[in-house]
Amino acid sequence: MKEIIAFPHLGSYCHPIKRLLKNTTNQKVMDTPQITKKTINMGSKYSPDSVCVPFKYNLGNYIEALEQGATVLIQAGGGCRYRYYAEVQETILRDLGYEFKFIQIIGKSHLRLNEIYKLLKKLNPKLKKRKLIHELITTFFYIKYLDKIEELIRERIGFEEKKNSFIKLKNNFLKEADKTKGFLSLKRCFFKYKRKIKKVKINKPKNCIKVGIIGELYTAMEPFSTYELEKMLASYHVEIKRFTNLTYLLWKKALFAPYIKWKSKRYCKYKLGADGLDNVYRTLWLSKHKFDGIIHTKPTGCTPEIGAIPIIMRVAKEKKMPIIFLSFDEQTSNEGLKTRIEAFYDLLSIRKEEENERIHRN
Repeated sequence: MKEIIAFPHLGSYCHPIKRLLKNTTNQKVMDTPQITKKTINMGSKYSPDSVCVPFKYNLGNYIEALEQGATVLIQAGGGCRYRYYAEVQETILRDLGYEFKFIQIIGKSHLRLNEIYKLLKKLNPKLKKRKLIHELITTFFYIKYLDKIEELIRERIGFEEKKNSFIKLKNNFLKEADKTKGFLSLKRCFFKYKRKIKKVKINKPKNCIKVGIIGELYTAMEPFSTYELEKMLASYHVEIKRFTNLTYLLWKKALFAPYIKWKSKRYCKYKLGADGLDNVYRTLWLSKHKFDGIIHTKPTGCTPEIGAIPIIMRVAKEKKMPIIFLSFDEQTSNEGLKTRIEAFYDLLSIRKEEENERIHRN
């Protein structure tokens, strides 16, 4: 009897993750249930009150997957409190009476090939290490290409002449990329859609409003957790820059860590944990590159970001950079978020008009 594998939802990354698991385990991999208000309500009901909201989303995902027949649950693990999710979530789910296998891919903070191989071997005894390496490399490039596609779209989506042009292209890219057989066909698929995205007609002013999004990784990468914040910003005809993605987390973060620490040494003597120090550096970067404003997102109670916020505020004040801090939990309302974003956009618009007037006078 084949197992049915499920894992928590994380934006569009469900596509490369599902492909990897399907090709390495030869088991059925469930389409991760889309996150809804029901997901967070269910996860919150059975979670400790003080735990951060990504835990609640993940738990809600698991309950919905188990109700739909999942027999194996996958959890990534990793930095900050995220590394403790697996044990606590497994205990909660077993206390609720569910029967399943639980696999934690990253036990500590590092991705180790041998550990992943042993875990996946339990699901597919015939798996060869060469096959796993091939699929991991292909998945890495899938994620890299997906992040590049999304980055191109963020720069343009607020200015498209025909609504939903970029979203349709992205969805078509994902459908085709899922069916590719290897790296070369995946590469061709990426360049095909890169050209298509660049050909979409846009009406983008040279001096448009540009906003950078910084903060905690889950609220950056899972659109539902911030009530589609990027889509909301695009409706105001804003160019969006977002730093955190899986490409960054998988290899860029470790590579650039010494440089980020050096550039931020005036403000941070020690590492802040998780993405705290990275966000201090990003505030400096956005100021240097003449962005108009910054939006910082985090789950309510996220300790590393709480530690970083006073430092980010100091940097923003020194650089005269408008910034808004948004915290999200199961009580956050979409209407309240829209009101705050609208007010922030009005502030940036007024500043932009004043800046343009000064330029014309000079």
